[in-house]
Amino acid sequence: MTTEPKPSNLNVPNALTVLRIILVPVFLVVLFTHPQEPSWRLAATAVFVVAILTDLADGHIARKYNLVTDFGKLWDPVADKALTGAAFVSLGILQYDNRPELSWIIIALILIREWGITWLRAAIAKYGIMAANKGGKLKTVTQSVALALYLPGLQFLPGWLGVVAQIIMGLALALTLLTGIDYIRSAMKIRQDAIASGTRRK
Repeated sequence: MTTEPKPSNLNVPNALTVLRIILVPVFLVVLFTHPQEPSWRLAATAVFVVAILTDLADGHIARKYNLVTDFGKLWDPVADKALTGAAFVSLGILQYDNRPELSWIIIALILIREWGITWLRAAIAKYGIMAANKGGKLKTVTQSVALALYLPGLQFLPGWLGVVAQIIMGLALALTLLTGIDYIRSAMKIRQDAIASGTRRK
């Protein structure tokens, strides 16, 4: 019985993942050049959205053309967290009416979960690769939409648009915490199954 060869790490999805990492400092430079000017805030939001779209593209291409690699499984979520983490921290640094544009409590809860799961994914790699699940992808999309609304300052607008932005951010926080619990359960199962089958990686 023959097995299909593993796809090379040198492929389009992985290139898009690397591009997303490169766009993180670009996004920060644009955002903090003139953070009080609406045009610069919109430009930074545009860079953020382009970077997020590369995430949707690389996942679709990898699945469609069977280009899923261990590199992509590990670094794709790292790229996502680097981008969204930079955006969350930036909103904590930026001020509106002498207060952070996003509460540091929300930022801390999200970042502790995000980087905690990243550490867990790396720690569990000797037992098996823990890929992103559907809940995690929904969380990423919800965070991305919330950030795309917060970066230009829509949460401070009066009326329904500001309320919608705040509701989506609340939903992103809830999904972040709930999927974090789910990932912990998955990691425990991967470890237990690997130990039971004796397939622990060197």
